[in-house]
Amino acid sequence: MAKTGVVEGDPTTVATTAKASELKRELQRLVKSILAEDEINVDAIDKTHQTLLALKDLKLNKRKNSDSNLHFPDEFRCPLSKELMRDPVIVSTGQTYDRPFIQKWLKAGNRTCPRTQQVLSHTILTPNHLIREMISQWCKNNGIQMPDHSVQYLNDEGLTEGDRDLFLSLLEKMSSSTLSDQKVAARELRLLTKKMPSFRALFGESSDAIPQLLHPLSQSNNSINVHPNLQEDIITTLLNLSIHDNNKKLVAETPKVIPLLVDALKSGTIETRSNAAAALFTLSALDSNKELIGKSGAIKPLVELLDEGNPVAMKDVASALFSLCIIHDNKARAVRDGAVRAILKKIMSNVHVDELLAILAMLSNNQRAVEEMGDLGAVPCLLNIIRESSCARSKENCIAVLYTICYCDRTKWKTIRDEEKTYGTVSQLAQNGTARAKRKANGILDRLNRAVNLTHTA
Repeated sequence: MAKTGVVEGDPTTVATTAKASELKRELQRLVKSILAEDEINVDAIDKTHQTLLALKDLKLNKRKNSDSNLHFPDEFRCPLSKELMRDPVIVSTGQTYDRPFIQKWLKAGNRTCPRTQQVLSHTILTPNHLIREMISQWCKNNGIQMPDHSVQYLNDEGLTEGDRDLFLSLLEKMSSSTLSDQKVAARELRLLTKKMPSFRALFGESSDAIPQLLHPLSQSNNSINVHPNLQEDIITTLLNLSIHDNNKKLVAETPKVIPLLVDALKSGTIETRSNAAAALFTLSALDSNKELIGKSGAIKPLVELLDEGNPVAMKDVASALFSLCIIHDNKARAVRDGAVRAILKKIMSNVHVDELLAILAMLSNNQRAVEEMGDLGAVPCLLNIIRESSCARSKENCIAVLYTICYCDRTKWKTIRDEEKTYGTVSQLAQNGTARAKRKANGILDRLNRAVNLTHTA
């Protein structure tokens, strides 16, 4: 007779058995009534479903109570749950835990071993096959059913052990000396990180994963020597990784990532350059990363790529520049690296006007930028956009820039005054614009009126 760990005649067991028999009889009655009727009895089907769930809960509780009454070896007990481990895994410190409980611990943001309190060098969980086999044998001897070991464990993020094995094998191929292996692995990682968010998260579980991904680019002293398709796939994989919020800090702070992205802005296919810009944009969502990227020298090649005007890259470049220029130091870098000239050139050519006006407005609190705007003919250009554009946000950004120029450069007042006399452009915006546009337009009008009054007084 199999050992159950429960004393025969135990009142709890007797009550559970009686309840199970009652539920089974009720289930039989309901099924018969459903089969006997020609019409579909929805109430009976609902009651059948509820009875089945109750029977399942009873079975699970019985198993749990049975497990709790057994005295199993301490090495089979998860240090977190204090229960018999179903899927034992090893963390980097060598300690073993039940997978669901250690995953919950890690998902809560903990990066230490619960038992030793050591910092984990990585968060990859390795199956402990030896302990699993010992627990399985012990359960068999004690009449306890264990989950089938051949069934792959599926975690909360939808990853199986097979997925993890594939991930590790692809990273190993990235370190291969064979170009064909690297190309195959890079393309597969690009596709997997695009389709499966869970694969993006895997890179955050090991400090070595991203360096392994970058190995082919790190080995070359010049990106020109790297196969263009290989470079594109690696850069695009970095873009996919940076989309995952938990990866942004890790990716940006991994040595060589930002320098390689900056290098990719300058060379490679246009898709590579565009995706490098997009990666910098997504990484710059963190203020700490904005500073890192700005100091790396990324802004100059972004401005140069903007100036080239390739339509594939324009939107990603504009997004990256806008995000980076939110912090003061990067505004100064952008102005120094020629952003004002490049932006105005595109605006005057009617290219991505709305996006670029937003950057121009952001740069307009930099004195050198305002002087450049005035010298490059920004005032008539911006007034023309206010007249002709149907975009309220673009008009707002135009008047914000004009407001700053108006206060910093009195020589531009005549142009604005002539525009106002001919078209009433500023007055119309003061009446019909956004709240911010109205404030800026009224500020300009007040300034112009005071100048006229002073002239009459004189």
